[in-house]
Amino acid sequence: MSITQQYLLDAYRARQLGEAVPPQPGAHDWQVVREWRDRREFEAVLTGRPARGRLRRTLGRWTRLRPRF
Repeated sequence: MSITQQYLLDAYRARQLGEAVPPQPGAHDWQVVREWRDRREFEAVLTGRPARGRLRRTLGRWTRLRPRF
């Protein structure tokens, strides 16, 4: 049985039981990839390697917005 067939079967069963339909296969793949990449970059910073990409921009924003005493 393919992924699509399994999804259609699950969606049919959910509708018959009045439950929420499950998300389509692949609907959140890019979000998972982004979170995985962010986690790798975060762990790199913890081990002392320089930040890159979205994490570096975020850290740069925090240091500019944070008041210094």
